[in-house]
Parts: sequence; C-alpha cells; structure tokens
Amino acid sequence: MKKCFLTQNGPKAIGPYSTANICGSLCFLSGMLGVNPATGALAEGVEAQAKQAMDNVGTVLKELGLTPAAVLKTTVFLKDLNDFGKVNAIYADFFGADYPARSCVEVAKLPMNALVEVEAIASIE
Repeated sequence: MKKCFLTQNGPKAIGPYSTANICGSLCFLSGMLGVNPATGALAEGVEAQAKQAMDNVGTVLKELGLTPAAVLKTTVFLKDLNDFGKVNAIYADFFGADYPARSCVEVAKLPMNALVEVEAIASIE
C-alpha cells in the first residue's frame, strides 16, 4: 500500500506530486532541484545547485528516518553533460564510498530552468 510523504523541512513541491512515496520496503523520492528551502530560489551555478540538491535529498531522507546509506539508486538529470565532473565530485562527497547505483542523463530543460536534478530510491529496512 502506498503512503505519500510531504516534506516539512525540504523544498516544497512546485507541482501536484508528493516529496516521496513509500511502498513496502522502498521509498521513492521525487526529483530534488538545487532550491534553497527557506527562500524557494535556485542556488547560483551548477556546483551550488548540485550541492543544494544533494542537501535536499539528505533533508528528506532525515525526515524519513533514513541516511544516504539507505539509497539504492539515483538518477541525475543535467542540463549540460559537460558539468558531469563537477556534479560527480559533489555527489561522491555526499555518498562517501558506499555509492548507490546511478543513471545520469542530459536533458533539454528542467523545472525552474535548473541545471541539475536528483531523484532517489531508498530502502526503509
């Protein structure tokens, strides 16, 4: 049975979707942009947006009683795949050595004209 979750501390949804959905032992986090939850504004530049997006993932995981170690799979969406190395370094810092599986793709456009978005699937066991 699906349980919807709306963040209290992370960025608010900019559309009709839940921050996360829990089904069985899996938690599916919606894509997180590099939006400052306090202001609703995007951070400046790809590195700042990547850091904020990862911080937002961490905030939501914490609200759910989880840590980055619970993340099984991520998808990273980049406006420009040339930023892969910059985003990769920030991603690596966030997860440490226990990396989840990942896909990374270049996309034509992201909400709010963001440069990076990260979604995740985590285990709640």
